[in-house]
Amino acid sequence: MSEHKATISWKRTSEEFLKGKYSREHTWTFDGGAIVQASPSPTVVPLPYSNPAYVDPEEAYVASLSSCHMLTFLYLAGRQGFQVDSYDDEAVGLMTKNERKVPWISTVTLQPRIVYGGAKRPTSAEEEHLHHQSHEQCCIANSVKS
Repeated sequence: MSEHKATISWKRTSEEFLKGKYSREHTWTFDGGAIVQASPSPTVVPLPYSNPAYVDPEEAYVASLSSCHMLTFLYLAGRQGFQVDSYDDEAVGLMTKNERKVPWISTVTLQPRIVYGGAKRPTSAEEEHLHHQSHEQCCIANSVKS
């Protein structure tokens, strides 16, 4: 159907690579030209070898799930005649260890706050159904086990 690309770039900046003393800062470059500064989370790789100001893979994972859900929700709400004026989500991913003691994002909780405009407003049940449909149709949600 479609192909999606990202270029990940890192360069050694320390003579102590073999001792594990090197920066993990790197960039993500996307096909549209956006460049994102990335680093592991300081909870995974301690300072000074990580940078808390940069996006870490775990945050990007949570953001991609939230973004896909939101975009699907906006599409479905519009198709149902509901005008969405704003949509904000403070999504949270929880990292735990699996049965093999390997860390993974076991849960992602979305917490959308939606403001509607226009004359037609969804009932609580309609909004819940829209979220259920959004989850079912989001390609990212269908690609993960969290």
